[in-house]
This record gives sequence, structure tokens and C-alpha cells, in this order.
Amino acid sequence: MNIILFGRAFPRSAAAAVLIAASAAFSGLAHADDAHAVVIKNFMFSPMALTVKAGSTVTWKNLDGEPHTVVDDAGTFRSAALDQNDTFQFKFDKPGVYRIFCGIHPNMRATVTVQ
Repeated sequence: MNIILFGRAFPRSAAAAVLIAASAAFSGLAHADDAHAVVIKNFMFSPMALTVKAGSTVTWKNLDGEPHTVVDDAGTFRSAALDQNDTFQFKFDKPGVYRIFCGIHPNMRATVTVQ
């Protein structure tokens, strides 16, 4: 039996493959949210404010063509210079508010609140 999709007939297996691929894409998006990702783009951290539970790991990824660093105001951690597509991870074990900035571009700021 064929299924009509967008005005064309597709075999049932092709329609099933499309549904499976769409499902995988959406589950991948949900998983990315669980990873606590921060993107560095256009000389900004996005999101600029993030709340996580103690024990969570946050990953920063630089999408700019310029290098950036991820530095905590209190000196708890500091990344090396991140070139385009480089990442840095930090596991937040202690509750508190962490003020983050780029050591190369100090006007770039964000906060991570750990509960």
C-alpha cells in the first residue's frame, strides 16, 4: 500500500523512514538541552544566564572565527583560548552564582547559577 505525502505516492517504508529520521532529530535536540550547552557566537555567550543542578557539566563551544576564553570571576576555572569549533567543559559541584567572562574580550559576560 502507498501513502500520499505532499501530493506524491511513497511506499510505506519510505514514509516510515522519514518519520524515524524526524523522531531521531527531535530526540537529539532534547539530548542537546540536557548537556547544558553554551554557544559563543557574535562575541556573546548564549544563553547569557544558565541555571543547572550541582554536579552538572556545562559545555561552551566557540562558533566565532575569533578565539575566546571562558573564565570565572572568582578564579575557579579558566579555559585555554578556544578557536572556532573548540569546546571547554566544566563540572559545577558547588552551588552558587558563577560570573563568567571572556579573558580576551572582557565585555563578554554570562552567569551560571548552580542549585
